[in-house]
Amino acid sequence: MTKRNRFRMTALLAAIAVAAAVAVGVVARAESVPVSQLKQQTHIHGLAVDRQDREHLLIATHHGLFRAGPDGEAERISVVQDFMGFTAHPSDPGTLYASGHPEDRGNLGFIASTDGGENWKQVSAGEGGPVDFHQMTVSPADPMAVYGAFGGLQVSRDGGKTWSVAGPLPERLIDLAASARDSDTLYAATESGLLISKDAGGTWEAVVEGSPVSLVEVTPEGALYAFVLGKGLVHSAEEQLDLALVGADWGDRVLLHLAVDPADKERIFVASHEGDILASEDGGANWREFGR
Repeated sequence: MTKRNRFRMTALLAAIAVAAAVAVGVVARAESVPVSQLKQQTHIHGLAVDRQDREHLLIATHHGLFRAGPDGEAERISVVQDFMGFTAHPSDPGTLYASGHPEDRGNLGFIASTDGGENWKQVSAGEGGPVDFHQMTVSPADPMAVYGAFGGLQVSRDGGKTWSVAGPLPERLIDLAASARDSDTLYAATESGLLISKDAGGTWEAVVEGSPVSLVEVTPEGALYAFVLGKGLVHSAEEQLDLALVGADWGDRVLLHLAVDPADKERIFVASHEGDILASEDGGANWREFGR
């Protein structure tokens, strides 16, 4: 990784930390806000297409969970304060998983919603918890397998009820994604590149080296997406990893979160480090601001 890219990633992570800190308490006074204004009032921690109504996008933030429609209006549907790790169940449309912090601070442990995000309950405190998973993923190959980052790489084989430490975390971890082909295969986006583990996080090898990777996502159908600084958004089928560029030059934008519509792989949504949410209807060839 060049000094320039390392500087960009260091600056990016610092900016994210500052944004999360200064945003506290702002959205608490508003239950609805235009998507374009979310970035001025909170920090985005995750995206998912609402499979109970695919025209809507679920946006996990520092101030709860928002549900945004095609009109560009985002309504807060959950009172939970701070969603950090956030992921949708790969096959059950109404089930969502998260971790983070309640309004009065502390850690939430591993929590779940079975009604599309309106109500949540703790499934488990996690190993050594209550945990605060900043990175978390559910295996599309086996939805009972869940991974989270807290004091090491933790794994649950029973849908989040019990946890154990599978191994150490990759250095400078940014994001995690589980394979759609094998519940023991994981991908890690890190400041030094994209890694793969085929033994549930016991050992790792490089897929992309020398450039920071700010996100990695795998769809239930086995499509892998990653954002490589200095290169852009890349995509590959899992069967034979051959990363190809998706879309045009992103300029100074760094993508942190991505969601693909499970019913239409051409519909892709991303969130940048500055809080912009963009949508594509043609597999990533063209992009527009969501809600506009």
